[in-house]
Amino acid sequence: MSDQKPTVVLVHGAFAESASWNGVIERLHAEGIASVAAANPLRSLAGDAAYVRDVLASVDGPIVLVGHSYGGLVISEASAGDDRVAALVYAAAFVPEQGDTAFSLSASEPGSTLGDALDAHPVATGGVEFVIRRDRFHEQFAADVPAPVAGLMGATQRPVTQTALTDAVQAAKPGWTDRPSWHVFGSEDRNIPVAVHRAGAERAGARGTTEIAGASHAITVSQPEEVAATILEAVRAVTGTRAAA
Repeated sequence: MSDQKPTVVLVHGAFAESASWNGVIERLHAEGIASVAAANPLRSLAGDAAYVRDVLASVDGPIVLVGHSYGGLVISEASAGDDRVAALVYAAAFVPEQGDTAFSLSASEPGSTLGDALDAHPVATGGVEFVIRRDRFHEQFAADVPAPVAGLMGATQRPVTQTALTDAVQAAKPGWTDRPSWHVFGSEDRNIPVAVHRAGAERAGARGTTEIAGASHAITVSQPEEVAATILEAVRAVTGTRAAA
């Protein structure tokens, strides 16, 4: 444990962007916790993890690293071997072993309806990128978010390449294997089956697991209080202090 408060670094996943953490950031700020929301490129797992490592290098002191969705793969790769990362939080996020991909994990249990909601567009450098169709975004990604907010989210979603979703984790010891982790997810996630979340938390030997009844994949927007509370649990654990609830 450290007496120095950690900085929270937040990594969004596919079809989201850094502002999706705004409600969480507000609640962390109210508790005196500094945070940084990284703009995850969503181009390739190796490249995205390298970018997040650059963000981590810019932070002084200990770090609590948080990932949403595909961001779970990114933080698991980026934190491998980095002692500055004191804890990880997985918010409706994948918890990968070496060799896992977003596609393989999402298909490891039945229930995802994401594939039918996607459109693919060619990328000038090769391959394709995916977006969630605007007419499906609300029900697929953010069913528990008000329609006007979901509309804005659909308009500002960041596409993810097929490469990123099919890249395998390379780290022999992803960050969760030797750091404590906390997990929060919704029971009505239509992107990643809830059984995948439960299995990931169990695999990681989670220090804390919160399953939010009725919550969608977009818990960073729809459930910022629960997500921030989970992050604060991690902060308290690594500092050995009791922040105000």
